[in-house]
Amino acid sequence: MSSCGTEDEGAVHNTLSGDAVVAGPLVMARNVGQIVLPPGAPGMPPSQVPPPSRCFVNRTAEFAALRAVAASYSVERSPGIVVVTGLGGVGKTQLVANWVNEDVKEHCPDGQLYVDLDDYRRDGAVDTAGVLAGFLRALGVHNQYVPPGLAERTGLFRSITAGRAVLVVADNAHHAPEVRPLMPPSGLLVVTSRRRLPSLEMDGAVSIVVDPLDVGAGVQLVRRWHVTAAEDAAAELVRLCGGLPLALRAVGEWLASRPQLRLDDVVRDLAAQHGHGAGEESRETDGTTTRTGGAMTGDTGTGSVGAALDTVVDGFDDRARQLYRLLGLLPTKTVTGAALRAAGAVHVDDALGDLLMAHLAVVVEAQDDGPRYRLHDIVRTHARLRAADVPPQERRAVLGAVVGFYAEAAAHADALILGARFRLQAPPARSLAELGLGAPLFTDRASALDWLDAERANLVAVLRVAAGERWYDAVWRLCESLWAFYHSRKDYADWIDAHRLGTEAAQREGRPDVEVRMRNQLARAEYELGEFERAGHELAAASALLDLVDDARLSGVVWETQGLIALSLGRPDDARHLFERALRANTECEDRHGIVVQSYNIGQALVAGGRWQEALDVLDGAAASARDSGDDAMLPRIGLVAARALIGLESWGRAVETVVAAADQAARSKLYAKLDQALSLLAELAERTDDTPLREACNHHLRELRRRLGMAPPPAG
Repeated sequence: MSSCGTEDEGAVHNTLSGDAVVAGPLVMARNVGQIVLPPGAPGMPPSQVPPPSRCFVNRTAEFAALRAVAASYSVERSPGIVVVTGLGGVGKTQLVANWVNEDVKEHCPDGQLYVDLDDYRRDGAVDTAGVLAGFLRALGVHNQYVPPGLAERTGLFRSITAGRAVLVVADNAHHAPEVRPLMPPSGLLVVTSRRRLPSLEMDGAVSIVVDPLDVGAGVQLVRRWHVTAAEDAAAELVRLCGGLPLALRAVGEWLASRPQLRLDDVVRDLAAQHGHGAGEESRETDGTTTRTGGAMTGDTGTGSVGAALDTVVDGFDDRARQLYRLLGLLPTKTVTGAALRAAGAVHVDDALGDLLMAHLAVVVEAQDDGPRYRLHDIVRTHARLRAADVPPQERRAVLGAVVGFYAEAAAHADALILGARFRLQAPPARSLAELGLGAPLFTDRASALDWLDAERANLVAVLRVAAGERWYDAVWRLCESLWAFYHSRKDYADWIDAHRLGTEAAQREGRPDVEVRMRNQLARAEYELGEFERAGHELAAASALLDLVDDARLSGVVWETQGLIALSLGRPDDARHLFERALRANTECEDRHGIVVQSYNIGQALVAGGRWQEALDVLDGAAASARDSGDDAMLPRIGLVAARALIGLESWGRAVETVVAAADQAARSKLYAKLDQALSLLAELAERTDDTPLREACNHHLRELRRRLGMAPPPAG
C-alpha cells in the first residue's frame, strides 16, 4: 500500500480491490467535512480611490456632467466609461475623488478600485496583467487563484465583477488599449489622461475636459486659505500659477505659515522671476490645453508653475530643501522614512512634515505597515530639475546607498519567504532592524510579501538605476532575491524585465554561475506563461555554461526546468531522464528539498507515461523524505500525483484515501490551489464509485472554499 495514504483509527474499512483496505464512504465524507478551510475574504469591498481634498473648488460644469453619468448608471445599471482629460496638476484626480465621495459610492457599493497606470508603465507600455492581478486580489481573489496570462486575468476579472456595481478609476492613461481590459461589465470605468482618447469616445465614453481654473474659481480657492486677499492680487496669482490648483495650493500653504508676508509680496516676486503679465493666451493641441506667453503647461516643471514651486521650496528651511533635492535624485515614485535615511537624509520627519503641509507630498496607502510618501508627478519633475546641478559624485553616492538598501532588504524578504533555499549571494551585512533604523522593515513571511508588493515599482526602478550605473553585482543579487516575490505574485512583466537585466549583469561580471541562475529564473517565467520556445532558448544558453560552474545544483535547476517543459509538451520519457539527472545533482550536493522535488517530478513523468507502479514506488520514497525533513508543503503535491497513479491501477479506494490525506495536508500548509485540486479529484472519484455522501461533501467543501477565496462557485450539477 502506498505510504501516501492515511490511516484512520476506528474507521470502517471495506476491501474494494486486490489488497486495498480503505475507510468506508461515510467515514471518508466525514473526513472531508473536517478539513479546515481558510477564513473568508474581508467582507468590506475595496475603497481605493484617493480621499477628496478639503480645499477643492467645486467645478460646476464638470460636476454636472459627472453627476449625469452617475444618475444614468443608477437607473440603467449598464456599463459606462468616462474619460477626464486635462493638464497635469489641473485637478483631474481630485475632481474624480470628490465626485466618487459625493455621488458614486452609493451607486457602486461593490467596490471602488484605483490604479495609477504610471506605476505599471515600463518603456512606455503598461503591464495591464499586473494591474488586473492587483484588482483581483483587492476583490478578494486569493493569490493562488490569480491566473498567469493577461487574457486569463481579464476573463476572471470580468467573471468576478459581472453583476456587481464596481467602479474602476485608472489614472494617467496614455492609450485606450491600456484601460479596455479594466472595464467592469456591470460597472463604471473612469479614466484620467493628459490627452484625448478618441477611440474610447468611439466606444461611447463620456468625455470631460478639465481646464485650468478661471480667475473667478481661482480667486475662490485662494480665499479658502487667505480670506482677506485682495481680488486683484488673488487674480494675478491665479494667472501666474497657470490656473493650476496644485501650484495655488502649494503657494497658499506656504504663505499661510508666514503671516508676516502679504499676498502682494508673493505675486510681485513671482512676476519678477519670469516677467509674466496678465495677457497670457491659451491654445489646444491634441486635446491638451497649453499656455503661451511664457506660462507653464503643467507637464515640464518650468514656467509659471515652476516659479511658484521655486518660491515655496526656497522658503523652506535647510532640512526641507535638502530633502526636496534628495527626492529629486531618487529613482523611486514612493518612499519610506527608512529609505530616505538610508539615502542620507536627516531630520526626515520634520522635513517631510513641511512637504506634506505644502501639498508637495502626499501619504500613500499601502498594504505594509509603514507610511509611504510620494510627490505629485509635476512636483517630481520640478524636484528633478532642482537636483540637476548636484555633482555627479554626490549623485552616485546617494543612488549607491539607495541601491544597497533595497538589495539588502530584498535579500531579507527572500529569506523570510523561502527559508534556507539555495542562493549564490552571501547573507546581507545589515540586519532588518539596522535597515529600519531600530524598527524592522518586516517581521514574517506575510509582512515581507506585503513590503515587496508595496515596493514593486520601486524595485524595478532601482534595478534599472543599478544597471545604468554598472553596479552589476547589486543587479544580480537583487534579481536573485526577487525570485521569492515574482514566483508568489506572478508579476511576469517585471519578472522578465528584471531577469534580462540580471542576465546582462552576470555577463558583465563574468559570472557564469550567476548567468545560469538568471537564465533559469527567466526561463521559469516564460514556462509559466506557456512560452516554451523562449524558455528553451534561455535554457540552451544556460546549458552551454554548465561546464564552467562547480555547484551541481545549478545543473539541477536547468535540467528540472527542461524536464517541466518536456512534460508539458507530452514527452514524459525525456522529462523523466532530465529529472533523474537533476536528482543526481541534488543528491551529490545533499540538497534534501531538491531530492524531494526531483523525486516528485520523476513520479509525475512516470504517471504521464502510464508507469503507475513505478511512480508509486518513487513517490513513496519522496513522501518519506519529505516527512523526515519537515518538507510538509511537498506532501499534498506528492499525494495528488500518487492518487493519479492509483487511479491508473484502478485502485479506487486507495486513491480516495490518498487524496483525502493530500487535501488535509494542503489545508494545513495553506496551499489552497492544491486543496481545490484535491477536492475536485475526490469529487470525480466519488462520481466514479457512486459514493454519494463523499461527492456531496466534496462539492459542498469546494463551493465553500472558492467562495472564501473570492471565486465564483463551481457550476451546479
